[in-house]
Amino acid sequence: MIRTMTVSALLGALVAGVAAYAIYPPMRPSAPTPAEQQAAATPDDWPICTMTVAMPDADWAKLDPEFAAGKKALVAEDWDGAIAVLTSAALRDPRNADIQNYIGYAYRRLRQMGPAIGHYQQALMLNPRHRSAHEHLGEAQLVLGDPVTAEQHLAHLEDICLIGCEEYDDLKRAIAGYKRLVAR
Repeated sequence: MIRTMTVSALLGALVAGVAAYAIYPPMRPSAPTPAEQQAAATPDDWPICTMTVAMPDADWAKLDPEFAAGKKALVAEDWDGAIAVLTSAALRDPRNADIQNYIGYAYRRLRQMGPAIGHYQQALMLNPRHRSAHEHLGEAQLVLGDPVTAEQHLAHLEDICLIGCEEYDDLKRAIAGYKRLVAR
């Protein structure tokens, strides 16, 4: 009896998830134009940073004012301010892979690759399937001239995403841009 109820509950949750996905499919950005792709490959714009920080937060994030302040600082491109408040938020929530990923992103925008990579790796230790951390760590490896490691993160994203995802597409585009720059 208990097994039947458990199976029924799991099946119901699965059906509800599929229905929600069908009703509210994920939003996909439009593909970049060739001119935008060309602009992304210029050395002046390196590193290619594709993170969107204006995405909706998880419910837990709405409860942490420092996390919200950190995201606002990222949007305002106040990298030092973002690092300060997100580091404080990480002290209260040391197992939060999203916070570690955001801190890594801010360090990367400051072109401090050592701390950036450390925070991305911490995010992946907390959540090995963290798509943004794989994408950003791959992009950081490109900045350091290591396309082989970047392609390993692309392979991880291919395994994680299954049906494709924005992070996979962004890293694939970044690797292609890197290869065009190197070929010049």
